[in-house]
Amino acid sequence: MEAWMHTVSPFVRAVKVSESAALYGEWIDYDHVFTYVEQGEADFILNGVKYAVKEGDLLLMPSFMPHIIRSASDIPLIQWVCHFDLYYDKERSTWRELGTMTDRQRAVAEKETALASIVPIAHVRPQDRFELKRRLMTMLQVHADGGGPHGSLLLKALCTELLYAFFKCQAEGQGREGKMTRSWVSIEKSLAYINKRYGDPQLDNAGIGAQAGISANHLCALFKDQLKTTVHKYVTHVRIEQAKLRMLESRLTLTQIAEDVGFSGIHPFSRAFKASVGVTPSEFRASGAKRRGSDIAASHFGSKQGEA
Repeated sequence: MEAWMHTVSPFVRAVKVSESAALYGEWIDYDHVFTYVEQGEADFILNGVKYAVKEGDLLLMPSFMPHIIRSASDIPLIQWVCHFDLYYDKERSTWRELGTMTDRQRAVAEKETALASIVPIAHVRPQDRFELKRRLMTMLQVHADGGGPHGSLLLKALCTELLYAFFKCQAEGQGREGKMTRSWVSIEKSLAYINKRYGDPQLDNAGIGAQAGISANHLCALFKDQLKTTVHKYVTHVRIEQAKLRMLESRLTLTQIAEDVGFSGIHPFSRAFKASVGVTPSEFRASGAKRRGSDIAASHFGSKQGEA
């Protein structure tokens, strides 16, 4: 047993369930992220290594590990997600934003780096999945309700059990190696630039490629080969997800939101939004209260490397 395991005292920041039929994007989080894939398949590129993830897989992503996720099946990808710190810290316990990068959040205490070198994936045997999901459902309920005076203690205990379950699966030979992604540096630079400049209506392949040090043609080839999408579709996806956040969290008009996220006007924004989400922007905003609790793809997206 490693020394940190004797002292670990997790603080759970968020527990969520995500269901998405067309998820792809790039994230970097200041805390640790535990993910259980209940349904579907996806490619997870974690720090440049690609893992073909499927039902029953567990992922444990240490803080500041860049990760790209792309759904790879026809059925929705369902993920149970827990954000946590390995140790309770009074100041960090007040941070509720996910993925926001402030100077304070970039300063990682040494004790929070214990998971930096782990293999980040394991697989749960079918006979063990019910018990794992029961823990996650309990965590989701306790987190949503506040859990009463002792809720944080229960979340701490359950998170410790999740860590145990992950390492137990790896010890049983359920972990596996991934494959290094070609041209990871160029992909990462491209995504970082897109996520910073999505609000610029003049954002184009040539400009993105220049920031990544590659040609526009090479950029398009990388996206098609590694992310299975086009640059245009990815940029549109980022803009739509950012628009969702603004509709849920601000009182800006739809026209203002369309302009903020890089669309040339309300009409092309509405067409793109309806094609992507299946409802109009007005309908999405009207059902915002319901979506706030379930649309994790929207609430988590856009917190990649810090908002521009």
